[in-house]
Amino acid sequence: MMQIGFNKTNESNYRVLCLGAHCDDIEIGCGGTVLKLIENYKNIIFYWVVFSSNQERAQEAIASANLFLKEAKAKTVIVKDFRDGFLPFSGIEVKEYFEQLKQEFSPDLILTHYRQDLHQDHRLISDLTWNTFRNHLILEYEIPKYDGDLGIPNFFVQLDESICRRKIQYILDAFKTQNNKQWFTEETFRSLLRIRGMESNSTSKYAEAFYCRKIVL
Repeated sequence: MMQIGFNKTNESNYRVLCLGAHCDDIEIGCGGTVLKLIENYKNIIFYWVVFSSNQERAQEAIASANLFLKEAKAKTVIVKDFRDGFLPFSGIEVKEYFEQLKQEFSPDLILTHYRQDLHQDHRLISDLTWNTFRNHLILEYEIPKYDGDLGIPNFFVQLDESICRRKIQYILDAFKTQNNKQWFTEETFRSLLRIRGMESNSTSKYAEAFYCRKIVL
């Protein structure tokens, strides 16, 4: 069983903040880890924030979050409407929202974007995560895309094949507007899970990978 919070037990409240620049980022980057955390901690509380959306994609994002978090003890799902691809140009407003977020929720774990991600929106969310939350466990997830910016992760969450199936099916079912993209397929998502499983010598063959800059035991 995965124990990310070393001072937590299965009976403890465990508070997780999930941050995504776009409507499917959290699910693609760490959806399996979210499902595994819910299995391991019955008193888990999620605060799930998506920064960029339009009306149609916001509906998909809310439906997807409710699928992934349906077994969680408590959840707050927030979908903002910053413009896709322009987050750095709305930096003041995004930064102000991070300061508000810090007052609203104190997480045990934060799941956010990888700092070396080549998408400008992803990098901004990663940077502001670290600027805002300075005394928290932060894991940076990865998103496969055209840029070819996958790195060398140093933190792995090994996943049962059943969780991988659920993750992939939830993503494909929720985000119908993305189905016309040639990369948005079961094969893409499963391939990355398999590669990271191989790298971490997962007995189940599958894993999600993260980048952890600092960890204190």
